[in-house]
Amino acid sequence: MREEVLRAGASPVEEAEETTLRPRRLAEFVGQPALREHLDIMLGAARQRGQAVDHILLAGPPGLGKTSMAGIVAAEMEVGFRVTSGPALERSGDLAAILTNLDEGDVLFIDEIHRLHRVVEEVLYPAMEDFCLDIVIGKGPTARSIRLDLPRFTLVGATTRTGLVTGPLRDRFGFVARLDYYDPADLEAIVLRAAGILGVTLGAEGAAEIAARSRGTPRIANRLLRRVRDFAEIRADGVVTGAVARDALRVFEVDERGLDKVDRAILAALCRTFGGAAVGLSTLAVSVGEETETVEDVYEPFLLKEGFLQRTPRGRVATAAAFAHLGVALPPDRSGPDAANLFGT
Repeated sequence: MREEVLRAGASPVEEAEETTLRPRRLAEFVGQPALREHLDIMLGAARQRGQAVDHILLAGPPGLGKTSMAGIVAAEMEVGFRVTSGPALERSGDLAAILTNLDEGDVLFIDEIHRLHRVVEEVLYPAMEDFCLDIVIGKGPTARSIRLDLPRFTLVGATTRTGLVTGPLRDRFGFVARLDYYDPADLEAIVLRAAGILGVTLGAEGAAEIAARSRGTPRIANRLLRRVRDFAEIRADGVVTGAVARDALRVFEVDERGLDKVDRAILAALCRTFGGAAVGLSTLAVSVGEETETVEDVYEPFLLKEGFLQRTPRGRVATAAAFAHLGVALPPDRSGPDAANLFGT
């Protein structure tokens, strides 16, 4: 079992950089004003009572700050912070080993908590509710159960698929919150803060250009900032102006709406390959060479939010905005209740 796993596709250097860019305190966290206010009240009340914070479930698309917020909870309470993920906990003993090593008030963060194995999840129920751990010793008729007391800890769970979190688990969280996509102004502030940490000379126009193409996601904003920094150092004088940012993002195939190569491939498949017809998720994923989960969890949410794609009972359908963005002519008028909404006919 491995508790801390590098993000897929990220080099160790970039992973370390991203860790340094994470806000450490609630006052440093930009955006999500309602969530920050709720947590400020909860953390202040817990400190005043001298108790651990209630269990917290954070939901939302990847890259919006769920891990950062969990670390902030631990920092604000001045307690230990342990990190693991649902897929990493393969056996109940894996979870038991972590729980029995927690200190009073510690924060345990479980990323992708909806992917917990059923047997592991059942061990978590009494740990969350009664702060105890039931262990079975032996097998067969001689087996017996013993109960171990655990310190009062705070579980912070993160999920990108709220609907896959089982009811019994979800009900044991005292606070459930959803993180929303960020406004461009908040992303500009995040990019400017990150540029200061990384030592990048970033102008206001450059920050605005990066923020506008970051898909409302801080993780993407920081990633684009690093790529623009590389471009500025090699192809410019190291200063990120609006023009330099536009040239850099053009080279790295991020267009003015924030769509990358895979986003455009998905829209091209819907508009060109299938001619505007409804397409099933698995067929669409195969056509762009991605896993169905990746298309559904990573790419579809932004395309839906931007109005480029719709989900219908028949499958995924590109909207008129998608055809316009790709410069593809709309298909001939089609009959059916969805035609007017989807194609403006």
